Amino acid sequence: MTQIATLDTAGWQVPSGEIHELAPRSSRYAVLIPVINEGERILGQLARLQKLALDVDVLVADGGSTDGSNDPERQRELGVRALLVKRDSGKLSAQLRMGMAYALREGYEGVITVDGNGKDDVSAIPGFVAALDRGAGFVQGSRFIPGGLALNTPPDRKLAITLVHAPLTTLAAGKRYTDTTNGFRGHSRALLLDPRVAPFRAVFDTYELLAYLPIQAARLGYGCTEVPVTRAYPDSGDVPTKIHGRRAELRLLTILARAAAGRYAP
Repeated sequence: MTQIATLDTAGWQVPSGEIHELAPRSSRYAVLIPVINEGERILGQLARLQKLALDVDVLVADGGSTDGSNDPERQRELGVRALLVKRDSGKLSAQLRMGMAYALREGYEGVITVDGNGKDDVSAIPGFVAALDRGAGFVQGSRFIPGGLALNTPPDRKLAITLVHAPLTTLAAGKRYTDTTNGFRGHSRALLLDPRVAPFRAVFDTYELLAYLPIQAARLGYGCTEVPVTRAYPDSGDVPTKIHGRRAELRLLTILARAAAGRYAP
């Protein structure tokens, strides 16, 4: 395993919070799960990961859940290596900064992110590990490539991804991507530590990192690839998502436009 090295973190802007180290590091790769108030969804997802017994360490970046799902002892029982609870401002990108910073300080060779709402089939994680081991800097999970599977995807969301978000990201990156709102991704240590990427800045607060990283990684010449994944929405009931309404969708497109224009580059 990569040994923990001294990092120059003086310029990093990382949200404050609680760190609950529940087990020692045991793998080269970390699976980072950003989550807030997903209740039984996240607990069920952690149980599935535990049952798979993959060669990865699980880190949970909790945004300050109030539903009891971030109880450290419950997460220890479910095989979580470290629980990070944000006690600071910011949303998804802030949670990612917190979790990625911890992973790099702990010496992981790469960070695989996956949403904590239970939609993603975590058995795809070995595909991300294999891609990172082959030298990829950025790995995008896609339900829209051969081997991938999209179950019950809301029609308007599928159209927005395939006709707008993915084509614009592809155009900006100069690299074809097909599932660009999907948070199931892999990131190499080299990419996250590259000063030309500099992900540990407060400008990354909501969904900025999701738009920025695939574009910047490709522009800098990192190997970027996609691996097939399954993403399943429930047959009925509420859609597990933090993106609600046209205003939220417009904010995502505004963020993408800024990333495409290089507004987030250091």
